[in-house]
Formats: sequence, C-alpha cells, structure tokens
Amino acid sequence: MRPVRSIPILLALVALPARAAAQIEEQVDAKPAAASDEDAGVRICAGGDVTLGTNLDTAWVHTARARLGRRVAALPDPGSLLEPLRPLLADADVVLWNVEGAIGDGRINRRKCEPGSTACFAFRMPAATAEALRQVAADSAVVIGNVANNHARDDGDAGRRITLRLLEEADVLVTGADTLATEAVTPQGDTVAVLGFAQWTGPDPRDLAAVRRHVQRAADRYPRLVVTMHMGAEGRGRQNTPDARETSFGEDRGNVVAFARAAVESGADLVVGHGPHVMRAVQWRDSALVFYSLGNLATYGPFSLGEPLNRGGIACAVLDADGGIVAADLRSTRQLPPGVVQADPTNRAAVLADSLGQVDFPRTAARLDPFTGEIRLPDNTPILPPVLPAEAPMRRR
Repeated sequence: MRPVRSIPILLALVALPARAAAQIEEQVDAKPAAASDEDAGVRICAGGDVTLGTNLDTAWVHTARARLGRRVAALPDPGSLLEPLRPLLADADVVLWNVEGAIGDGRINRRKCEPGSTACFAFRMPAATAEALRQVAADSAVVIGNVANNHARDDGDAGRRITLRLLEEADVLVTGADTLATEAVTPQGDTVAVLGFAQWTGPDPRDLAAVRRHVQRAADRYPRLVVTMHMGAEGRGRQNTPDARETSFGEDRGNVVAFARAAVESGADLVVGHGPHVMRAVQWRDSALVFYSLGNLATYGPFSLGEPLNRGGIACAVLDADGGIVAADLRSTRQLPPGVVQADPTNRAAVLADSLGQVDFPRTAARLDPFTGEIRLPDNTPILPPVLPAEAPMRRR
C-alpha cells in the first residue's frame, strides 16, 4: 500500500460533473438501492453516532431557538427521531447502532461537566430510546447497541448499568461492554458476531496486541465477524484518514489504519468506524471491508451540524457463510438542525467517501456509485461478476 498522503480537502463541497448532478436531481424521490444479492447470506446494517437528545442539560434549546427562529423541543419522542431511518433498515437481518451516550431518566448519577465548561459534553438519552432502537428495525431483525465509545459513562457507572439494563429489556443486544464478541442469531439460524472497541470503555483499540488477541479469539469461534472502533480525531477538518496516531481534546485517539490492519489480519470480515463525526474513506483490506467513519447518523441536541458534520450513512454488507462480502452499499443520510435525520437522495455521503478514498487509499479504496451508494472493488467493478447461464456463483475476494 502506498503511504497515506495527508492532503487537506473540503470534500463537503465536492462538485459532480454536470451530467451526474442532473441525474442525481432526477432521483430525488428514489430510495437508496442495495446491490443485488439473491443468493447471499446475512445483511448487517450499521450506522454512525446516535444521540437522541440529552436530559442531563437542556439549556442548549435556548441557543437553538434563537438561531433557528422557532421553538425547539428539548426531548422529542426518540421513536419519532429514528422513524425516517425505517425504510433504510427494512431489509437488514442485523442492525448495529453506536449508542453515543447513556440512557435513562430521573436521578443524575454523575456530574461530568463543570458549570460553564465549553469543552465538555455529557449525554443521557431518555429511557424510551432503548425501545426506539429496537422498534425502528424490522421485527425479524436482530438489533445490537454498541456501548464502546467516549460517552457511554456520561452518567457514571450506575448510569451505565441502567443503560445496559434498558437495552436488554428492549431486546437490544449489547457489544463493547467487555472483551467478548456478542453473538447475534437471526431467525433463519445464521450467526454474526460483533465486537466493539473504544479506549474509554470496552477493549482499548490502541493496544494492538490485545486487539489481535480479542479478534482472533472471536474469529476462531465465529465465521462471520464484525468489529467496531470508536477512534480518531474529531471535526470537520478530520475527513482524511492518516496512517498515524491521531489526537483530539488532548487525548491519544489511536491509529485507525493500524487498528483496521490488526483486526482484519486477525479475522475480522467487516470493520465499522465512528467517532470523528464526519464521513471518511472506505477501504478494501484483502477481502475485508473497512468503513473508517460513518459520521453523525442521528444526533439531536447541542451539536454542530454544518457541512460536512450533517452527513452520515448506514453501511450495509451481506456476509456469506464464510464471512465473505458478496454485496455492500452505503445509504446516505443528512441532518437538519437541531438533529432531524432524513435519507439523502443526493447520496452526498457516498460521494464524499468515494472521493476521500481516492485521496487516502488510491490503490485499495472501495469505489462508491454516486447514484445508488453501491460499493465496488478498487477497479470500480462489481464485488460479484455477472453470473452467466450454467455458471456457478463465484465470489471475488
């Protein structure tokens, strides 16, 4: 692989050719399309950061009201905030959320931020969030909540225990709470394992020897393995993916490329990243697929949502019985202040991820179709070649 070039670019303003832009405008009412996979296995769909309001501090609504010129609800129904994502998840066998904050009502168990702090953020979503995460997916889907991130303990250890209990009561499996992979079994009997990493909770992704050990243990047991990472520097200027240690708010946020390399070499089939709050590149590492950051998916509250922080996506991949990826696509979303998510018919997140990949990983980046979000091989050919009559399906690894 060529060394990563650190080229700062304003990809939120990427311009498509005139013909392509016109074609996108014609598809404003079209749904994002997944690649054909009639003979495939299990489809897992994963999103970026999800924070459905915070009841730890609602003073932000006054600033939002002044900025938007209208009343702003501090704590809308969590189900209503997720409802626009329902069509994007309808075909998922497994849904994976990054639960970016505690969940609970009533007593506050921890005062994380000092009064007047401008660089501290504490999030606790209403208790109804757990049920909303389950209900927006299809009844037949298995739903998993990742709690390996830097806001899982915003309500303290007691609040974390409440979060885990509420997710369990809502029939949402949890990953990232320890070093063991979470087993998800679909109604058809197919199994997918998910293992979440973050330095604040769960296994530390900066310890690459431990990453290899934990991933290898899971891969030895499960033929389909998805690994998540909450890593990387944050903000609109952090769209590029360096093969180097990143820092944010004075913290060592690890090397996401080194983590992905260790995870894939140890048996991960799919790596899903979040934390930078912007879209990043998608890369093929051997036969595995790495989404370095899926941006902000549904972040309602005191968040900056100017370009490109308002762009996110749901990454879907179909894994065959051996964990091979036979189809994948990115279903683009965007948010309107103060965090109302909707499907993005212009597929901007897919365009961003494709452009970033060409800069950061010119030889190994996944290509993304700007009209459908379909993920293709680095040479821009389909993951699976067309099947001719009397020809058995063959997976291109």
